[in-house]
Amino acid sequence: MYVKSARFVISNTDIEKCPNNNLPEYAFIGRSNVGKSSLINSICNKKALAKTSSKPGKTQLINHYLINNKWFLVDLPGYGYANASKTKKEIFQSFITTYFIKRKQLINAFLLIDIRHEPQKIDVNFMRWLGNNQIPFSIIFTKSDKLKTHTLNEKLNNYKQIMIHEVWESLPPIFVTSSLKNKGGDDILNYIDNLNSELS
Repeated sequence: MYVKSARFVISNTDIEKCPNNNLPEYAFIGRSNVGKSSLINSICNKKALAKTSSKPGKTQLINHYLINNKWFLVDLPGYGYANASKTKKEIFQSFITTYFIKRKQLINAFLLIDIRHEPQKIDVNFMRWLGNNQIPFSIIFTKSDKLKTHTLNEKLNNYKQIMIHEVWESLPPIFVTSSLKNKGGDDILNYIDNLNSELS
């Protein structure tokens, strides 16, 4: 799939105000500072589509972007932002949870994880929550350019072993990306294209 057009549509914290149509949606979410905005800009080939910042926690709303006039890329707030107040964290958690549970247009959630770090409890717990709520999801490992090949493979195997230990019947689709080197974006877009084709 080639992204011919990508435009911002709406931001809000109320799913009742999300676009009122049946276009499929693909949500991107991850811990703060995981490189989500950079990845979105990279795969959409638009440098300033999603706002990037040196400060984590920039995204604090449900952001809808219309891609090729056919589907929505949904940019969700990052979780685990240490400098957010407890009240803000609770608000974020509330409307993120509501989006995942009630948004019927959601086809797949892409969980972004910084491959440089060891498996984090907060990420594993979120995977478990998605699985328990029967929400289809894929894993996108970001910042792969920061690691040598053998270290990258070790990190990937660590995550796979944890998920196998969690007694997953099958591993979710896994994508390895680098926004800096434009790596992995085409694989994500092709995966979305295939899912959209199955819907038609």
